Amino acid sequence: MCRWLAYSGSPVRLDELLFKPANSLVMQSKHSRLGAETTNGDGFGVGWYGTLPTPGVFRSTEPAWNDSNLRELSSQASAGRVFAHIRASTGSAVQQTNCHPFRHGRWLWMHNGVISDFPKVRRDLALAVEPDLFPLIEGSTDSEVFFMLALTLGLEQDPPAAVAAAVGLIERVGRSHGIEYPLQMTVATTNGDTTWAFRYSSEGRSRTLFHSTDVATLRAHYPDNVMLEKITDDTVVVVSEPLGDLRGAWQEVPESTCIAVHDGGIDFHPFTPSDSAAAPPGR
Repeated sequence: MCRWLAYSGSPVRLDELLFKPANSLVMQSKHSRLGAETTNGDGFGVGWYGTLPTPGVFRSTEPAWNDSNLRELSSQASAGRVFAHIRASTGSAVQQTNCHPFRHGRWLWMHNGVISDFPKVRRDLALAVEPDLFPLIEGSTDSEVFFMLALTLGLEQDPPAAVAAAVGLIERVGRSHGIEYPLQMTVATTNGDTTWAFRYSSEGRSRTLFHSTDVATLRAHYPDNVMLEKITDDTVVVVSEPLGDLRGAWQEVPESTCIAVHDGGIDFHPFTPSDSAAAPPGR
């Protein structure tokens, strides 16, 4: 599987997220505490929103702990909304086009999990992708096809409804092929203004997902913590696993939940797959 983080708040230098925390994402690439695999060394990616209408993306097939360009970039670049992902392949090739986050216009997308038996269902799911979007698929991962399905089903208009429809479609196609548990996922997506994150699996035993707690409350409890002085009260970080061991700093996102992060607030909603998407041709 993989590990990821989604940051929202005042502009922060990327190394404050990727390298400096005790259990930073780069540390997790070698020694994940809660992941399905300890090592996530099949590439990484960072997406951030700067001065252009579309976000910047830097992706590499190098292990995150071994890429000097990542350290150089992260020591200079800063942004108020950052997506970062370290990859452990579930079978697809280790290549740049398979590294997350994926980008379409203003949108970023990243996924930890798997579409089960993807080679069995790949054709059916690809046929459900909007024809104008299909040529934009550059890699061979289930995660990118998942993204294109969500875009096909209205991600840019209503992200929770689009992801619910995409998940419903994936499950219907998977079960038509005899797959008992078609999907395992934590997903994050953003348009640069709001971040949505989802925790769900067909089995009801999803990969871990956490969000940071209220910064002002933490600062009151830990007045001598230098790191807390650097971040503003509107900061929210959503992560596959906590970046440190500070008591009370992290809360687990409940199973089958969608959260929306905007202007420092977090809204929680139950997440249920939808049957609104039409089945692909032949199914």
